[in-house]
Amino acid sequence: MPPLDSTPDGSGHPPADQSRLYDEAAAAFGPALVRLASAYQRDPHRRQDLLQEIHFALWRSLATFDGRCALRTWVYRVAHNVATSHAMRDRRHGENLVGLDALDNAPALGDDAPANRLAERLDAERQRAKLTELIEQLAAPDRQLVLLYLEGLDAAAIGDVTGLSPANVATKIHRIKRVLARRVLADHAHAGTTAAPPSTSEVIHDR
Repeated sequence: MPPLDSTPDGSGHPPADQSRLYDEAAAAFGPALVRLASAYQRDPHRRQDLLQEIHFALWRSLATFDGRCALRTWVYRVAHNVATSHAMRDRRHGENLVGLDALDNAPALGDDAPANRLAERLDAERQRAKLTELIEQLAAPDRQLVLLYLEGLDAAAIGDVTGLSPANVATKIHRIKRVLARRVLADHAHAGTTAAPPSTSEVIHDR
């Protein structure tokens, strides 16, 4: 809980509904917020700072929560807005982030087979490592989308958080899977691995 002297009315006593909503949100979505902070920040100290910033912003925002959207949608909007601002500050300090377009258009290894069929040949642990690497490279809007997908939100729910249409969300998720398959295929080619792993979709959901 944020410090009591930071309440909107300056009284030191948060409104009952605000406290109740925050406790409910923290209980329901606390683990997801930890995962989100981890995806946006590797350094453990800065990650903890980001997580505290997210919780503080969430708590303050709930003073104006009016129930016109689901609490889950509200929590993810606030959390991703804070994390996006954090990522933009990192970018100004020299961290290189790229959009999905740049990754999707990167040269492949000359094999044009469907992404899911290619991914079936790859080691599952290597796929998970590549997925983490891919997420860390994505610019904030695309990182937000894939993290929401990994939390189990469907295209419509992701659209509620991001403002994208469900069709646009589905297209982007498909492209992210394709980029992942190409990345792990390249790794497979260099390592000479022959084991048959799960599909890209299975690895994404197993992360």
